[in-house]
Amino acid sequence: MATETDSSKGAFSRWADSAIQNPGKVYRAMFYVAMIFFLFTTLFPFYWLLVLALTPNEAITSFGFPPVPHGFNPEAFVEVFTTVPFHLYMFNSFVLGIATTAIVLVLASLAGYVFGRLDFPGKGALMLLILAVSYFPPAAFIIPLFRLFTGNVSLLGVSSPNLFNTPFAMILPFSALFMPLSIFILSTFYGQIPDGLEDAARIEGTTRLGALFRVIMPLSAPGVATAGVLTFISVYNEFFFSFLMTSGEARSWAPIVWGILSYQGQYTQLYNLMAAASIVGVLPVAILVVVAQEKIVSGLTAGALKE
Repeated sequence: MATETDSSKGAFSRWADSAIQNPGKVYRAMFYVAMIFFLFTTLFPFYWLLVLALTPNEAITSFGFPPVPHGFNPEAFVEVFTTVPFHLYMFNSFVLGIATTAIVLVLASLAGYVFGRLDFPGKGALMLLILAVSYFPPAAFIIPLFRLFTGNVSLLGVSSPNLFNTPFAMILPFSALFMPLSIFILSTFYGQIPDGLEDAARIEGTTRLGALFRVIMPLSAPGVATAGVLTFISVYNEFFFSFLMTSGEARSWAPIVWGILSYQGQYTQLYNLMAAASIVGVLPVAILVVVAQEKIVSGLTAGALKE
């Protein structure tokens, strides 16, 4: 009798009954669908870049969809370094990222200690004000910063320094823009360190600053790593301020995106070299994320919990 009833139902009704009786099957199906969608949206752009890089530039115009290789030209990954000094553009991005990350971690640690471990009037409002700065569009700062860093601002007869084509014209705004998120992450971690550990360190003779760098920061390693990696990746990929604060040449501290754009001229556009340079440029960040993914995940999830 039950078999006749089931056979009279439609396919969707039978699938719904099976899903209700076995919810684990539905969860597995949703997981596979989400995983396939994630892999397609994240890996397909890299596949397209690889096809572009390996295809000779003169054959790229005949591309269709989905893209398939039209030839095999691995020399493009060597030409990216001989056509323009792409290694110098990568070096510039590394220097800008490392310098900004160091500044952000030192200053954000001090601010995170204040917000995470001390109580003072207006603490919540001040934290909200700091976080609001991170939501300002970078375009709102570009004109005053450009005038400031090109020596066009005078105060009491003293002109601002001309920092155009120097790393300081990018490191300073980068540090200011990426500081609020790091302060928020570190204050959350520092606030979870038991007071007894800091008190014990101070009884041993260290100062508050010494306790911060010797006890609290080592115990908050996932948070420090998360703030550092996120800052480095953001600066490494940044282009908005770098486009306006440099002339675009490698010796002028132009970052890696300037290097990729340098393969296009007034009459020629070397798409295969641009694709090869994009793959080479993203490899260090991909390796960094793979190496630090455990710290990043634990840092982001631990920062969301309050024990």
